Amino acid sequence: MSTQNQLDYERIAKAIEYIRSNFKLQPSLDEVAENIHLSPSHFQKMFSDWAGTSPKKFLQFISLEHAKSLLKEEKASLFDAAFETGLSSTSRLHDLFVKIEGMSPAEYKNGGKSLNINYSFSESPFGKVIAASTEKGVCYMAFENEKQKALGDLQARFPNASFTERQDEFQKNALSIFNKDWNQLNTIKLHLKGTDFQLKVWESLLAIPMGKLSTYGNLAGKIGYPNASRAVGTAIGSNPVAFLIPCHRVIQSSGKIGGYMWGSDRKQMIIGWESSQVYSDF
Repeated sequence: MSTQNQLDYERIAKAIEYIRSNFKLQPSLDEVAENIHLSPSHFQKMFSDWAGTSPKKFLQFISLEHAKSLLKEEKASLFDAAFETGLSSTSRLHDLFVKIEGMSPAEYKNGGKSLNINYSFSESPFGKVIAASTEKGVCYMAFENEKQKALGDLQARFPNASFTERQDEFQKNALSIFNKDWNQLNTIKLHLKGTDFQLKVWESLLAIPMGKLSTYGNLAGKIGYPNASRAVGTAIGSNPVAFLIPCHRVIQSSGKIGGYMWGSDRKQMIIGWESSQVYSDF
C-alpha cells in the first residue's frame, strides 16, 4: 500500500467512525464527505475502490442487525458445515490455505532461543502491518503504525531469538491474503507458539467462513469445552497472527462487536470489508 493508499485508509476509517457516531441522524453522503474534507464524488469512488461497495451498503454490513442475522445463520448449522470442511460453499474463502504447526516444547519454553526470525513491514487495507517468520512459517503478524513498537512487541514474544529485517516467501504468501483473488493463494504456513488449548482454539477460528460470525460460547461448544467460554475468549485474545487467524469473526452473543487486540474500530472495518467481498455480487 502506497502512502496515498494509507491516507485513503485513514480517511475511510474516519468516515466510518463519523457515520457510527452520528448514525441516528442518518448523515448524507455530502455530510460524511465534508467531514473528511473530500468532494462527495471523490469520497464515493475512494470508498467503493477500497470496500468494493457503497458507503451505505458497507454500513449495513457493520450494523448490529446484520451481525444478529449472521448469528442466526450460524445456529442453523452453517458453522457446523464449515467446521467440518474448513470452508463454506464460497470458493473465494482463504481458510483452507492456512496451515498451523505448533512450536516444539523447547522452542516454546526457551523464548525462541534457537529461532532465526525474519520480519518485515508492509501496508494492508487496514493499516500498517508487521509480519515475521521462522524457517517453518509465519510466527507473528500484527497491525501497528509505529515500526519501533511493532518490533518491540515481536521481540517480547521471542526474547531469545535472532532477528533479521527481511521479507521471505512465508511472509509474501501471508500478505497476499489482502488481495481479492483468493483462488490464487498458495498455502500459508504458520509456526505458532502456544499451548495445546490455544492451538485448538486458533485452528477452530479458521473454520468460521469469511463474511460470517460466531460467538465465544458457540466456539467453546464446537471444540468440546462448552463451559469454557472465558478460557476460549482468553485464547482468542492471545492470537499472535492478525487477520490470517480470524479472531475478528468472533463477537458477543448480543451481536455487539466486542473487543479486539488491534482496536475495535479496525475489527468493525474488517468485518464490513469481508462482508462486502462475499456479498457484493448480491
